[in-house]
Amino acid sequence: MELIIGLLSGALGGTAAGKLISKIDQGTLINAVAGIVGGGIGSTLLGAVGAGGLAGGGMDIAGIIGQVVSGGVGGGVVLAVIGLIRNAIDK
Repeated sequence: MELIIGLLSGALGGTAAGKLISKIDQGTLINAVAGIVGGGIGSTLLGAVGAGGLAGGGMDIAGIIGQVVSGGVGGGVVLAVIGLIRNAIDK
């Protein structure tokens, strides 16, 4: 269940990051896919590390908030990396 939360929040985080920062916007579909990948990676990594117990998993409110935050941030970061790489290639 934690992974699903991370994937969904990653898709939202990637899409939001793309809309907020036009330089990394790759279109809604790519933003969402990059966000899903980043959300999965982010929530898995932070869950493995523990991140102070916030993203350590569990279905309590702190665990859910941790998964949403780590998934959203991970999605935004992966989209930013993809956007920067694509912008550098286009130059």
